[in-house]
Amino acid sequence: MMETENREVLQERYVLATQRLREIPQESVGHPALDEYFTKMAAFEETLAGYYTFVKQGGMETGTLEQLRDWNHKLYSDILPENYGQSWGNPAYAVAKMDEQWGRLLTYVYNVLRGSIMPAAEGDLEELVIRMELLVEIYGVFSSVWQEEKQLPSYETVRQIVYWHNSDYSDIRSEKSVRTMVCTENNPVVDIIMDADLTDVRYLYRYGLYVTENEIEIARFLADLPQETIDTMADTYTEGYRIGFEVTGKDLSIKKSVDLYYHIGFERMMRKAVNNFAAMGLKPVVRGGRLEGAKPNRQYAYDHREDQGLIWDRALQQRKLEVMKTAYERYKQEAKGYAGPAVVEIFGEEPFSPESRPQAIKLSPEQQKMWVEYSNKSNELYAQYIPMPERSFTIISFPTPEIGEDFRGIFEDTVRVNTLDYIQYRRIQECLIESLDQADHVEIKGMNGNVTDLSVNLWKLQDPEKETIFENCVADVNIPVGEVFTSPVLSGTNGVLQVSRVYLDGLEYKNLSVTFKDGMIADYSCDNFPNAQEGRDYIKENILHHRDTLPMGEFAIGTNTTAYVMARKWGIEDKLTILIAEKTGPHFAVGDTCYSHEEDVVAYNPNGKRIVARDNEKSRLRDTEPSEAYFNCHTDITLPFDELGELTAVKKDGGRIPIIEKGRFVLPGTEALNEPLEQRTEDK
Repeated sequence: MMETENREVLQERYVLATQRLREIPQESVGHPALDEYFTKMAAFEETLAGYYTFVKQGGMETGTLEQLRDWNHKLYSDILPENYGQSWGNPAYAVAKMDEQWGRLLTYVYNVLRGSIMPAAEGDLEELVIRMELLVEIYGVFSSVWQEEKQLPSYETVRQIVYWHNSDYSDIRSEKSVRTMVCTENNPVVDIIMDADLTDVRYLYRYGLYVTENEIEIARFLADLPQETIDTMADTYTEGYRIGFEVTGKDLSIKKSVDLYYHIGFERMMRKAVNNFAAMGLKPVVRGGRLEGAKPNRQYAYDHREDQGLIWDRALQQRKLEVMKTAYERYKQEAKGYAGPAVVEIFGEEPFSPESRPQAIKLSPEQQKMWVEYSNKSNELYAQYIPMPERSFTIISFPTPEIGEDFRGIFEDTVRVNTLDYIQYRRIQECLIESLDQADHVEIKGMNGNVTDLSVNLWKLQDPEKETIFENCVADVNIPVGEVFTSPVLSGTNGVLQVSRVYLDGLEYKNLSVTFKDGMIADYSCDNFPNAQEGRDYIKENILHHRDTLPMGEFAIGTNTTAYVMARKWGIEDKLTILIAEKTGPHFAVGDTCYSHEEDVVAYNPNGKRIVARDNEKSRLRDTEPSEAYFNCHTDITLPFDELGELTAVKKDGGRIPIIEKGRFVLPGTEALNEPLEQRTEDK
């Protein structure tokens, strides 16, 4: 009865809001730019209302492909690159039309209203109404003040409306976020995976995400693949997930749900994966926020990355943490059954180097500190209800047609890379680890103009017969095979890491240089912008995540020379995901170790030796000063073989064991890793 009443109330609110929005274009608030803004926003909300009705009436199933494309274009056209210069979603345009304060506030509201698209596609009337009412309330203040006083309202009056909108509805949004993460019932995305006709690309539009020819082509491509290939892709993905539990001694049998992350178009593979997971006793959950469609405009997303700076304060932070805890408490039984994420990443997008816009909202230095604190505490809550030592994950990646005319060849090579003989790699990597376990530290130097000069201090073994420093990573949680990694000792880890060009989390860095002193970042720079300080700000925001420094949380040697050669064969080095790129040379992660929150979990390499280098001087504070122990970020920076002059294990007595020289493996037992490299040289 209560649910029926709630639906009736929501429907009444919806009718009232849509009626008021239709009146806005016929009125004025006494300012031409504001009249333009409110007219455009009202028109967008009316489009959303029409879209919501279309969805509720079954239009996604009965509409023609042309109709669905038309709706999709209407919803996203305003932020497409060709229209972005005149969009209120562009902070530069908004500030130019008004001033800095009003422009930033209005572009913030614009971004909030765009958040209604996926809820409308899923029939979430509550979220649609909440955002419509925000626009109606803000417009009402402007309208009433203009009618009574012939002037604009105070900025703070309107900002407070935005603030309380965010605060008041935090409980509803937090509850939905946690519920969709851990509860397996009533998930519209899973319905698409399992029930849609995957030979009819109209199903792609059911998500509400932006759809381009890229998504349509990948769906059609997968639909035409032999079932054997689909099975290989899905089995590699799900078996990696299962092995992740097995090798770490975690009990998969007590888990109930698996969290699927994927890019739309891969549903045929995901359907097979869902069936595989079912055989393990796991049901899928898919969170809308983790589902990926085409990116209509990466600059738009970049411009709004710190929108919370408009409203973030200590009270809002506390409010969000409280409602998050309440939500976790409500679903604590379901959370116990959450096994962790299973991720399918894609690559092929054109590299993105963002434009820095001073008009965009930024977190103040004080807000940056609060945001770091909030991130830490929210992660602590997550770990409280979903203990890291009890969950696992897996990640695999594939190209999409956006990568270019060589897509089919690249796809075939990627499937081959993802399914390499892990037994061979395990044996080769044991040779590497045997030598590295003898080392006091490792020296890494660049070549061909690369000025890298690093000394990485290593854990000192007490019982070399039974213990090891490095983990032998084959194809389980991180697919494909090909790395050995450790948590370095921070004290004594010094020097400069430099990479001529690297892509991290979709962002390009030119001539990235990071200096370490006792394992902590002491300096950094890049050549992305003419102004050196802009480059420093870019790194601090996107790699350090507003922190003053981060530790070197991981040192690894990527051994997948087949992947390295694949990237250069097709000229796609700049498009690979970190998942593959990190296997194509030594890499150094800044942030937490690979064992974050799992330091005390006992784990062994396939040869039976216990992996003991699982923490560092920072994460060792986890029991006494947890806020100082974790940074909740982990970014891998890979030094490619063609920029690597030397990687040498140095013993305590000064003896040296060469591992790599001039981009080639020279350690006995690792020669097979050079075969793809030599073949590439011959092919040239």
